[in-house]
Amino acid sequence: MKKITLSVEGMTCSACSSGLEKHLNKQNGIVSASVNLVLANTTITYDEKLISLKHIESYIKKAGFKSLGTYNINAEQKTNKLKKVWFWLFGVLAIILLYVSMGHMVGLPLPNFISPNINAKGYATTLLILTIPFLVYGLDIFKSGFKNLFHLKPNMDTLVTLGVFSSLIYSIYLFVLIMLGNAYEAHNLYFESCAIIVYFIKLGRNIDSFSKIKTKQAVMDLVTITPNNATILVNGKPKVVTLDEVKKGDIVICSAGEKIAVDGVITKGSAHLNEAFITGESKPNNKTIGSQVIAGSINLNGYIEYEAVKIGKDSTISEIVNLVVEATNTKMPIAKVADKVSGIFVPIVMGLAVLTFVIYLILGYNFATAITTFVTVLVVACPCSLGLATPLAIVISVGISAKAGILIKKSETLEIANKINTVVFDKTGTLTYGNLKLAKIYNYSNLSDNEIIKLAGSVESKSNHPIASAFKQKLEELGLELLEVSNFKDYSGYGISANIGTNEILLGNNKLLKKFKIKNLYASDELELLNSGCSVIYVVKDKTIIGLIGVNDLINPTATQTIKELNNFGLEVIMLTGDGEQVAKQIASDLGINNVIAGVLPKQKSEVIKNLKKQGKKVLMCGDGINDSPALSIADIGVSVSGGSDIAINSADVVLLNNNLSKISELISLSKRTIKNIKQNLFWAFFYNALMIPIAMGVFSALNFTINPMLAGIAMVLSSLTVILNALTLKIKRRIK
Repeated sequence: MKKITLSVEGMTCSACSSGLEKHLNKQNGIVSASVNLVLANTTITYDEKLISLKHIESYIKKAGFKSLGTYNINAEQKTNKLKKVWFWLFGVLAIILLYVSMGHMVGLPLPNFISPNINAKGYATTLLILTIPFLVYGLDIFKSGFKNLFHLKPNMDTLVTLGVFSSLIYSIYLFVLIMLGNAYEAHNLYFESCAIIVYFIKLGRNIDSFSKIKTKQAVMDLVTITPNNATILVNGKPKVVTLDEVKKGDIVICSAGEKIAVDGVITKGSAHLNEAFITGESKPNNKTIGSQVIAGSINLNGYIEYEAVKIGKDSTISEIVNLVVEATNTKMPIAKVADKVSGIFVPIVMGLAVLTFVIYLILGYNFATAITTFVTVLVVACPCSLGLATPLAIVISVGISAKAGILIKKSETLEIANKINTVVFDKTGTLTYGNLKLAKIYNYSNLSDNEIIKLAGSVESKSNHPIASAFKQKLEELGLELLEVSNFKDYSGYGISANIGTNEILLGNNKLLKKFKIKNLYASDELELLNSGCSVIYVVKDKTIIGLIGVNDLINPTATQTIKELNNFGLEVIMLTGDGEQVAKQIASDLGINNVIAGVLPKQKSEVIKNLKKQGKKVLMCGDGINDSPALSIADIGVSVSGGSDIAINSADVVLLNNNLSKISELISLSKRTIKNIKQNLFWAFFYNALMIPIAMGVFSALNFTINPMLAGIAMVLSSLTVILNALTLKIKRRIK
């Protein structure tokens, strides 16, 4: 399977995007397709054995749209100045047209040769001449409208096209009558309606385009944080090159005040780096030889040289951007409501317009009134606001999250987070840093403490458990050399074993002692260590306990405040750990967590999550993204805590680019505001259509409350503008910092 994101030209409303999405998902070889109206692209997963990119682009063309090739958020977003000039020129022309067509109604002077009362032919000819440029200006709308009508996928352009050409054909008919001498028909012309409708559609498009550019800005900010150039060492001398010229293995220089150009590892020097743009963490990080650096970080002081490791599409920034774009291209369940409505909306409106036209004629109204009402219904019905309601809010929220160091892989996560009532934290590496240290040792042998540490540390050196790092650190402090180890075995959840020379060494908890049927004579010492918040490791040599070591962990400083905030939300917080119950309860008490599930093996964590879900709970699981991956994938939302360079953990729905757990409460807060915003947008979109369509049909004409096609065009623009402005309030009120 292969996934690709393509830019698509020609989508103007939700009927377009939902129609294209349905069309693509029906095609043989396409596994799934999701269309994003705001970013004007489609993400497609397809079987490359069955179809190629050319096939996909032909499917898009058959649906009435055009593929512009692979979507590239890095491409410079240029505003077409010529389009702006044309828009303002047509604005002036629209004012002239309105003056000629309506000026006489309010007593404005008109030259006799274009006055409807004095020279009807001159008046009609002038209106026709002024209208023709607008028909050329709206050619893209008409092409899209007719094309989608012929493909039986009518959209907003179809409604506008039918409305404009209905008015145009009727006005041309009257124009012919005027030329034949029927001067009184001059007052029934609707040329200006055709022109002004096109202009207001273009106005709406410009507003939508502006809002989409602003909405994309959060993603673009991520792209532009990397510098355009880098300084590399060539034969020991610095050379400035473009970012594209940097290759893996190059040594890159970064001085104080400069940005890191590519992901890499420091080979010389040290500096404090500000990684806030990538991780959302404002506190500078001290980086020394061997430390990883991320492109876009700012060197606050010092001089460093680093080896380029990840460049181009493999870089952290590229991965972040790809995740953000993919998230905005997924569909929330709530978005499907708008998609379903927009799919049937346009045909219903067309039916209502025809029905209104027929009823008006049956009731004895003249043809001019009937056709005007028909056009008004077509123009006033706007699925654009429906189409913008959800994707605008999603793109803004996902962009805000990304800038705060929270990567949301699927937009539906935002909706699910609003329903979360239970948050489960893995302990080691999440609530605690996993930076363990040896706290105390009980020696039950004739060996020295250092000799016991040397035995245990040599065996632990073969393990990837966080405890191994504590022994490594201690061995370095004491200057002890590792012993040769063989026959290493890992008993997950119990401990490890290995041979050193002819001796068998066992390291682990009291479960390991039971497993090997070793009598424990030191339970009281274990209890003392547990009461002090230590994890315990028995050191066994040839079936005899020779030592007991207590290991401490450092609590994540953001954990306590996060737990407090989640409790204030009314959420149930649970700590899940493989540690013994006593140690777990001690740490949980320090953090303010009441519910603890201790002594859980890695493979049992997923069972815990399953049981919680069976109880009807909506579960968010936060872990380190590696050992906890089964549990993360089963949870309603899996949150992985990782470093800035480790962001592609497949099992998680959300990746935190630092260990700041407060981002979880901020994610839930943003989710609640996003869902509220989307519901408000959908309400205004539905309310607008529920109100304006009956008015356009003349239901309230008895109260002298009616509108004409031009007012319908203005109302349509205002409906989209309402939704856009409301979605943008997510930026104004955002809580994430």
